[in-house]
Amino acid sequence: MMRTHESGTLGVDDIGSSVVICGWVANHRDHGGVLFLDVRDASGLVQVLVDPEAPGGAGAHRLRSEYVVRVTGEVRARPEGTVNPDLSTGTIEIAASGVEVLAESEPPPFPLDGRAGDVDEALRLKHRYLDLRRPSLQRNLRLRATVNHALRRSMEDQRFVEVETPMLIASTPEGARDFVVPSRLHPGEFYALPQSPQLFKQLLMVGGLERYFQIARCLRDEDLRADRQFEFMQYDMEMSFAGAADVQAVVTEAVGAAVEAVTGERPGDFSRMTWQDAMDRFGSDKPDIRFGLEIVDLAPVFASTGFRAFQAEAVRGIRVPGRADMGRNKRDALIDRAKALGAAGLVSFKLEGGALAGPGLNHLTADEQGDLIRTLGAADGDLVLIVAGAPRMASEVLGALRLDLDRPPVDEGGLHFCWIDHFPLFEGLTDDGSPIPAHHPFTMPHPDDLELLATAWGEDLLKVRSLSYDLVLNGSELGSGSVRIHTPDVQRRVFTLLGISDETAAERFGFLLEAFRYGAPPHAGFAIGIDRFAALLCGEENIREVIAFPKTQSGADPLTGAPTEIDPAQLRDLGLQRTSRPTRRS
Repeated sequence: MMRTHESGTLGVDDIGSSVVICGWVANHRDHGGVLFLDVRDASGLVQVLVDPEAPGGAGAHRLRSEYVVRVTGEVRARPEGTVNPDLSTGTIEIAASGVEVLAESEPPPFPLDGRAGDVDEALRLKHRYLDLRRPSLQRNLRLRATVNHALRRSMEDQRFVEVETPMLIASTPEGARDFVVPSRLHPGEFYALPQSPQLFKQLLMVGGLERYFQIARCLRDEDLRADRQFEFMQYDMEMSFAGAADVQAVVTEAVGAAVEAVTGERPGDFSRMTWQDAMDRFGSDKPDIRFGLEIVDLAPVFASTGFRAFQAEAVRGIRVPGRADMGRNKRDALIDRAKALGAAGLVSFKLEGGALAGPGLNHLTADEQGDLIRTLGAADGDLVLIVAGAPRMASEVLGALRLDLDRPPVDEGGLHFCWIDHFPLFEGLTDDGSPIPAHHPFTMPHPDDLELLATAWGEDLLKVRSLSYDLVLNGSELGSGSVRIHTPDVQRRVFTLLGISDETAAERFGFLLEAFRYGAPPHAGFAIGIDRFAALLCGEENIREVIAFPKTQSGADPLTGAPTEIDPAQLRDLGLQRTSRPTRRS
């Protein structure tokens, strides 16, 4: 080995020891003839004292930031008054007897000891190999590796078998656009890159494996944002002879193990609520339950109201504690935000001296005002916000406002997990009245709604629930899963409602439907986005901070220049011809 110790592992127990360390010069400071170096490696950073006049310090003045060095010396205690309590090695330093330059470095294009947010992200990603030297990214990637290891260990302990599924598959659209790969051996035909291992893991259940898991790479050609990349990693599982509760128990155990591996503590009990409860109480199917501001149904208060603005299908409100002093400009901004979200308006009152005040108050009776205060549990100094209209719209608008007003930063408030179930099977209707699936078409309808599925049409179909379930963490969807359809009659009914003919079903999913003819066990599964999970555990808003080599929000890779043109000879080999010149990115 080129070194005897790693920089960040040295401490008071090593005082008096001769050591050899290797790393990068993070900082260099000339104190009038004595040179101080901070030498950094993957384990941390240690201070090195170099005397340029000593034989081993010759040439030390030429050292610069990010030079790679090998330091030989003796560990000693720092002098009194120079201890750095913010550094794990802050009680000691190395008195160098020799410094060898292993590689020189040009000045980095941006400082590596400042905050990442102070540097343009495109510049950071262009020189990602430098950005990766930041302690924050080093920490994030190691934490992510810890999560993967804990998930694997937990699944193995629960008797699941890790199986790798193919990367080159047939195109079977799952809601997003496929990335496609042209075939050289079959000109004019294409593979698709998997959006998920969904169909293959179901085939593994037909194959009798019973318990499968995988840390799978998935790809979707969809617009990017802070919590989405073209390619992502997915903790994926499926199990036979199991229902929703069985899957949730397995996932809860695996996620709990991952959290414990990172934080040292198991998370508390996972909350549970139905999709309808989540929408009614929080206005979202991924509720952030770290804070209050729950939505309250005010329909009973205004059942006989003469106030026309509240003569609506639904009247709902939230109480914002201590915000009665909100200025006019901020209240007007809330109204504009509510309108942008689809509301006709937003009514606000403040409670002072035990009485409400605000525009429109003269339209409410004394009884209505009193009932409003009691129903919301309002107190002096509180702000009351009310939206009237369609039930889902009213809840979603208030749900967005509660996040705008009081949502904690991602790294505050602890970890609050919540299972959401009984999602609608369909999320809407097309112009011709056909239902739009809320999940993939293999999601089992709720058994209590199978008759409704067979007889309903139009808006009534939106009442059909599914046996699907999401795991939410601090207001972010961590993962989704469902019980799968495994009987031909139910599958045929769902396909028919979705306008998928027998011919189309055979073309898209024929290999799966064929397999189901040979005895498919009841089965269910789940998947979690590793990138998002790791980001939340790291306290990061953006998943790019937990990915070694991410793309920008435009899908570009400043490091390699991807996507790029390819050689015309490659196009000919693939039977492809360019019809237009690519648009150059700025």
